[in-house]
This record gives sequence, structure tokens and C-alpha cells, in this order.
Amino acid sequence: MVEASPQPRTFETEPLTRPEYISAMVHFYRGEMYRSQIWRTRLDTSTNWAVVTVAGMISFAFSSPEHSPFTLLLANVLISNFLIVEARRYRYFSVYRARVRMIEENFYLPLIRRSLVSPKEEWRESVARDLDVPTFKVTKLEALLFRLRRNYIWLYYMVLITWVVKLFIHPAPATSPSEVYARAGIGPLHPALVVAGMVVFYGAITASLFTTLGRRAAEDEIRGQEPELSHWKQ
Repeated sequence: MVEASPQPRTFETEPLTRPEYISAMVHFYRGEMYRSQIWRTRLDTSTNWAVVTVAGMISFAFSSPEHSPFTLLLANVLISNFLIVEARRYRYFSVYRARVRMIEENFYLPLIRRSLVSPKEEWRESVARDLDVPTFKVTKLEALLFRLRRNYIWLYYMVLITWVVKLFIHPAPATSPSEVYARAGIGPLHPALVVAGMVVFYGAITASLFTTLGRRAAEDEIRGQEPELSHWKQ
């Protein structure tokens, strides 16, 4: 009687040993950490571009009394472009950083505590699903408003302050508020249109500070808030 030949060993038929599983998770963690760091560096780069651009525009505007205050208004356009770029990069950063946090909380935390129970029972399925069908963790609007509150609101306000100062001191120190108002005009644009545009623009970004939209950062992001540590005090 001819014996049936044994089935060939494959990855799917062979059980994964504990050392193999730990080794795979370590390498997976290192890879996801590297990718999240790359996108985090890109976030810093776009912020640095915005800061350098604002500094350059302010320096140019104040380097000569003849330079128009319109230069500072153009800075707002550039800041907005950098903000949009950074919001897009933040969405990608949050994808990889969320995986890193999932592994840290549910794989390394039990190892460190010498416990076999992970805080989230379905974390492996969640990570596998995200690898199969990656999804953004925050919406475009949430990312935009989050980065605005974190960094860019200060750049916008800096431009506003320097614009007002520019109107006061150039081409000569103003002697009355009406003179400052008259200087706000840009070419054929009446000062009222320019001032109204500034009020609407800065009113909108200031109002965004008090909305609930964009206050939910990615689930991995450190928000500067004190965490709940009662379970660690037991």
C-alpha cells in the first residue's frame, strides 16, 4: 500500500512560534516607527518653511518706507499654502503613528508589565485591517484646524500686528487714525475693502479657535493634557 506523500510545508500550514511572532512584531514596529518619523520630519519642514517665509516678508516690508504693506498681506497667502500642505502631511503621519501606538499599547505594554492581557482585545485585527485597507484617522478639516491651532495661528497674528505697525510708521509716522486707514488701500482697492477683507479673514480663523471641529487629534497625538493615571496608582 502506497503511503500518501506528506503535504508540503507552507507558511499557511505551519504554526507561528512565539519567538517568530515576537521577531516579526519587532521588525514591523521598527518599520512603522521609521515611516511615522519620516512624516513627522516633513511636518517640521513645512512649519520651518512658513516661519522663514514670514520672517523674510516682514524684513522686506520694513527694510524701506517705500515698500508697500501689501507685501505682508501676501504673506497670509503663503502661510495658507503651507498650512494646507502641512495638514495633508499630518493626515499621513497619523496613519503610521496610530499603528505605532497600537503596537506600543497592546504588545510592548503587556511585555513590560509581564502580563498576557492586552488593553484592546481586537488590536491585531485592527492593525491587520488597516494594513489591508489603510484609512486616514482624521478628516481634512480636522487636520487643517488642528495644525492651525497648534502652529499657524501665531504666524497669522504676527502678520496682522506687523501690518498694522507698518501702516502706522511708513512712509512716516501717522498723526491720526484716518491717516492710518487711508494707507490701508492697495492701488485701486479702497481702504474699506482691504480692512473688511482683513476683518473677515481674521474673524474666521479666530472663530475656528472656539469651535469643536479639529479638537480631536489623531489618537496617538500628545495633546499636552494630563492623562488619567488612576489605574497606575493602585
